[in-house]
Amino acid sequence: MLAIAIFPLLAAAQSSSLLERQVKAAYLYKFAGFVEWPDGVFTRPDSPVIIGVAGADLLAEQLEIAVAGRNANGRPLQVRRLRKGDAVSGLHILFVSAGLDKAPAQEWMAAVRGQPVLTVTDAEEGAGLAAMISFVMAEERLRFEVALKHALAAHLRISARMLQAALRVQQVAS
Repeated sequence: MLAIAIFPLLAAAQSSSLLERQVKAAYLYKFAGFVEWPDGVFTRPDSPVIIGVAGADLLAEQLEIAVAGRNANGRPLQVRRLRKGDAVSGLHILFVSAGLDKAPAQEWMAAVRGQPVLTVTDAEEGAGLAAMISFVMAEERLRFEVALKHALAAHLRISARMLQAALRVQQVAS
């Protein structure tokens, strides 16, 4: 009897987590269209935007589906699933999952610090990880916050349209 009562709750939770992954995947590939990377980051005009995903294989899978056949500013999108010890060279966006322990999450962020890589996380301590974009839940909706100082340190420009869509923007201290 208890299994019958719990099954709808489990199905709803699975459906909710799938929807959350779908929304995160959509945000991740959309972000690529609202960021300007410095000259020389892309070797050719048709070089892909490469999105690395650390610690979230189900999200990476959803992202692969979402980016299939799509582009950002005329560039194809590619997804790279990252494992411990993988090189971060060539990445343009790095997503670090809340599912990772703090030390590995910090290692991924440190590996791209100072490089023109847009860093995104869904970890609660996103600001402590020096992420440029942090996913947050607000009023039962997935939203994002932007830390401009980290983006500027990586020589990335985030469009005003994206900043307007953000729940919160942490301005650069004067």
